[in-house]
Amino acid sequence: MKLKALRQKIDKLDSGILKLLNQRAQLTLKIGKIKSISGKPVFSPDREKQVYRNIKKANKGPLPESTLEAVYREIMSGALSLQNPPKIAYFGPQYTFTHIAALKKFGESIEYIECESIAEVFTEVERQRADYGVVPIENSTEGAVNHTLDMFIDSDLKICSEVYLPIEHNLMSKARNISSIKQVYSHQQVLAQCRMWLEKNLPHAKLTPVSSTTVAASYATQNAKSAAIASDLAAEKYALKILASSIEDSAHNITRFLIIGQQDVESTGYDKTSIVFSMKDKSGALHDTLAPFKRSNINLTKIESRPSKKKAWKYYFFVDMEGHIKDKRIKQALDSIQKHCNFFKFLGSYPAA
Repeated sequence: MKLKALRQKIDKLDSGILKLLNQRAQLTLKIGKIKSISGKPVFSPDREKQVYRNIKKANKGPLPESTLEAVYREIMSGALSLQNPPKIAYFGPQYTFTHIAALKKFGESIEYIECESIAEVFTEVERQRADYGVVPIENSTEGAVNHTLDMFIDSDLKICSEVYLPIEHNLMSKARNISSIKQVYSHQQVLAQCRMWLEKNLPHAKLTPVSSTTVAASYATQNAKSAAIASDLAAEKYALKILASSIEDSAHNITRFLIIGQQDVESTGYDKTSIVFSMKDKSGALHDTLAPFKRSNINLTKIESRPSKKKAWKYYFFVDMEGHIKDKRIKQALDSIQKHCNFFKFLGSYPAA
């Protein structure tokens, strides 16, 4: 078949796809009206999870699952924008990794609010100036983001969803080659994640921590002998040349982000539940508190301790587990451990990424 005939077939398919997309949008508008009357939020993490699962199950190729997920992310983002589009607060200026994680979750069609701190993200959502917030919670190489953990102690916000983002750090500059670089800007944690590469390739360069990778990219535009470590989106925004790609020391550098809001999320069958607690001061307290999880055969995916800022030598424990609060064994275990706690808070059940 000739090229022209093949292209005509594609044009015909595109016309059909466009018609179906608009039919889908009409249905989502009807759903939006029903949700508005009932007071339900427009964004449903459980439904989102189901859509992705259905698409992956039905996919016969040749398009990979990652491509289809990206396509449907924008389809759903566009549908949300037609209804009562949610506002999303995120930590950091544009083109930081938290911004990229927010785009990965909600797509390009949603309104975003930049926040200068993690605390500000919580505040924007608590005061309902934003519907959801996106904050980092842990990195596979650098560990927990303590400020985010600390915010959950006093906040009533819930975890609604999570996003895992593979982190690729790029060295970018106005310079033509690495040999002319005398100073490197980036966030302190990013510099730490690229420590070995920097020692090997730029041993004499001055490493300067700044508030974000986006700020680093802006600084790199001011001096041809300086460089920034940031995302490829930042390089595009500031017209910087990427001198070296994927310079992170670990090939498995992944950051987990949380979506925070004020809603409870329905079970999807593949969920996580998060809690925070502090224990009574007695011998064997931690063992007694965690024992119900073992008895109920509940898998704990994370446990992290944080010192209390209110009392010396008092600790809070953050725990993630497989399952949903509506699962009988989860509810029974949580009811049981509260007997051993002087502080307990349910942080949310949400679809596991």
